[in-house]
Amino acid sequence: MEKPIVKKITLEAQLNMLLVLAILGTLLTVCILYYFVNDMLLSILFTVALVLPANVIILHYYMSPINRMLAALYSGMSNFLDNDFSISLAKKRQDELGDLIEIYNRVGTTLRNERVHLYQRELLLDTVMQSTPLSLVLTDDSGKIIYNNSSARQLFNHGRSLNGFNFTSLLDTLPKPFKQSLKSGLSGLFTVIENNENETYYLTQNKFLLNGKQHLLYLFKRLTKEINRQEVNTWKKVIRLISHELNNSLAPISSLSHSGKLLSTRLQVLQLQDIFETIEERSNYLKRFIEGYAEYARLPKPVIEKINAYSFFSSLQNLHSFTLQCQHDNASIHCDPAQLQQVMINLLKNSHESGSDTQAILVEVRNHADSTEIKIKDRGCGMPENTIRNALLPFYSTKARGSGLGLPLCREIIEAHGGKILIQNRKNKGLGITLFLPNIKSDFTTASDPI
Repeated sequence: MEKPIVKKITLEAQLNMLLVLAILGTLLTVCILYYFVNDMLLSILFTVALVLPANVIILHYYMSPINRMLAALYSGMSNFLDNDFSISLAKKRQDELGDLIEIYNRVGTTLRNERVHLYQRELLLDTVMQSTPLSLVLTDDSGKIIYNNSSARQLFNHGRSLNGFNFTSLLDTLPKPFKQSLKSGLSGLFTVIENNENETYYLTQNKFLLNGKQHLLYLFKRLTKEINRQEVNTWKKVIRLISHELNNSLAPISSLSHSGKLLSTRLQVLQLQDIFETIEERSNYLKRFIEGYAEYARLPKPVIEKINAYSFFSSLQNLHSFTLQCQHDNASIHCDPAQLQQVMINLLKNSHESGSDTQAILVEVRNHADSTEIKIKDRGCGMPENTIRNALLPFYSTKARGSGLGLPLCREIIEAHGGKILIQNRKNKGLGITLFLPNIKSDFTTASDPI
């Protein structure tokens, strides 16, 4: 149903009508009084005395709603200056003032909606900032921190708020590379030692004006895991290339040695037969050796499951002897059982080969709010510090017949789960290896997909 068309009478037309009525009323009054008193001057005086107060009362009656409406508009606009957009006005007139009220209400509605949208965008932005792994710190022109996110609080102040701190003074409590990189005023990489391991950060520094004042935005990004993954990817590419080339050479060597062995048997040349047997034996050994490295390069993506930690580690005691300490029988762990079993077998095997007493080999399992901590401890000979720094690199081994893939494979599996592995010597002899696995069932991607 169409709305009825309301005819609009402008303020100018209304005032003209009032003026015409006032003039007509004045003339009519003069005529009536002249009829009765028959004196024009007296009639005019009586008309002024009667009509003027009446016109003032009528004008006041006409202007009162206009004045109230203008006062309401003034109050509403003042509220706009105070960021209060909640007041709307009723439209009771069909003139320019009514149009003004309608525009005011539309502006108020638009501003309310914009404020809601702005608040939602700010909330979304803050949620993103608080959730990002980047450590974000914003300082004013005096160097005081005015904004920081959760990652920055964990990095610089053990999870506590940073607002109000002087950022430069706060860095005095941290390793020197943090402050040195900050003083340089440049963006770039720097490395610090944390938990006996090198941690690589990328610092981004940006200057900008906010409310007419100079501000600095600092972004710290941990790159250690990404660098490790790129390093592992490089090793895998090298392994695949070497395996391909060696296999191309080993296949004809094995074939020719086998043919030579058969020929020497027919010719009954024992010395040649022994030579070809040795060539064939070493070719087969080299082939098996290459297959071991190729297996590392083809590590599949983990299939994460939630399993009972106590049952899982108890089953490992049938393969290697150790003492198990688990917080409670219902403790759970998120992992690929087959891959984690491979990690544990490698680490327990190393503990048994370290010279440690079997009774001193200990596996501790602890559940935290967001991760599971697994510690493998022994009382063996431990590792030199230089060996610990290189132990997780492929091909690095201190064993005479070691492949150098045991610990790198463990690291690759744990990091593919989204976790971390730490190695450090224990006090009073021995080695401790700590595994951290996240307590979230998720599809973590491996450092590289299998080929």
